[in-house]
Amino acid sequence: MPRTIIQNGTVISLDPEIGDLEDADVLIEDGEILDVGHDLDASGAEVVDAENHIVLPGFVDSHVHMAQTQVRGIAGDWSLMGEYFDHMLGNITGLYQPEDMYLGGLFGALEKLHTGTTTALDWSYPNSLEHAERAVDALQDAGLRAVYTYGPPGDDAAKWWYESDVGLPEGLIRDVYEGQIEGDDLLSLGLGLRGPDFCTDETARADLELARDLDAIASIHMGAALWTSSTYNEEYQGFGAISDMLGPDVNIAHANNFSQEDIQHAVDEGVSFSATPEVEMQMGHGVPVTGKVLEAGGRVAWGVDVCSNISSDMGSQMRFGMQTQRMLDNEKTMEGGEEVTSLDITCRDTLKSATIEGARALGMADEIGTLTPGKRADVTMIRTDDFMTAPSHDPIETIVFQADASHIDHVLVDGEFEKRDGELLNPLVEDEFDRFVESGERLVEESGIDR
Repeated sequence: MPRTIIQNGTVISLDPEIGDLEDADVLIEDGEILDVGHDLDASGAEVVDAENHIVLPGFVDSHVHMAQTQVRGIAGDWSLMGEYFDHMLGNITGLYQPEDMYLGGLFGALEKLHTGTTTALDWSYPNSLEHAERAVDALQDAGLRAVYTYGPPGDDAAKWWYESDVGLPEGLIRDVYEGQIEGDDLLSLGLGLRGPDFCTDETARADLELARDLDAIASIHMGAALWTSSTYNEEYQGFGAISDMLGPDVNIAHANNFSQEDIQHAVDEGVSFSATPEVEMQMGHGVPVTGKVLEAGGRVAWGVDVCSNISSDMGSQMRFGMQTQRMLDNEKTMEGGEEVTSLDITCRDTLKSATIEGARALGMADEIGTLTPGKRADVTMIRTDDFMTAPSHDPIETIVFQADASHIDHVLVDGEFEKRDGELLNPLVEDEFDRFVESGERLVEESGIDR
């Protein structure tokens, strides 16, 4: 792998020891960041001119269902309980063939790279071993750093999602891990758990024990709607059967309806939280958990979640997540008869939730999430000389509020260019495009949903 130096950029390292640097360099070799600073030795290195660019860590999406990419545009008016469970989990996911998993995952991963995300947790619903294998193939072919999260199959919602007593298929999960993921520097294994909201106490505990045995991140859907704490339980039970099993290897997706006491308990145990604000506000999950986690002394990671209804761009989640919490904070101040004179959550905070906090949630904080010597070179570069981004008086505000995918010039994963000069380099973007579109059209047609 060539030695590369990114020169003369505005570097937002998010490393507190390095800080933000003007006209600075990032030196990369063998996929590793060697140094960040001024006037670094460029001998033997390919030079990447970063003048009029912001150089920052790649975004990290801590919770997304990428196989839904080819059915994007069908769920924009859906609620969680009104349509999503019936149409998606009870219908469309059961129609997926292995190639559908591949094509959705491939273009979902390519969209991530195009929009500056270099790492994602892909929460998968594989209907068979072959479905899972093709989903992993997609991540590998795209070049994205990822946690492949093996969740319950999507072929029978009643079996897997309604007080289920069926555990995850351990043998198939081990086959996928040992056959494809083990030894891949860009891939790791996660388990997609349903938690006590959706399965019996015994099943919830057994699935989490399996994740521990496999040394896999446990990503758990919990607290995402009021029914999950009332339909099968006479009263709210919070973490219920897994309350004594929480730890840093547990990531909770959503948690909108958890009590402050339960959030505090989880944060104290090292649990991470993935908020997916745009989807949660649309689908009726409840208020994003951001404020409760902040009050408990933690920080959320952002995620896109359901890309069948929203863009997979992490910039949107940075804005939605921050502005929603600002609105709630401001409302509380005004209800107390006071004027709003300061904002508690900042642009830097939301950028950290999209980078280093996502890395922590996925167990990768020592590898990615900041531009720090010794970490892997996952880098995004944003133009600041475009008429929509110039003048860039504050680079972090430019990242959060002004930039979009059209301003992301370069994206590197493990030191390799995946996007350069505004274009993805992967030939599969064109080679597989027709099959991708055909897959989506067939799935929607076979589902029989009203478009």
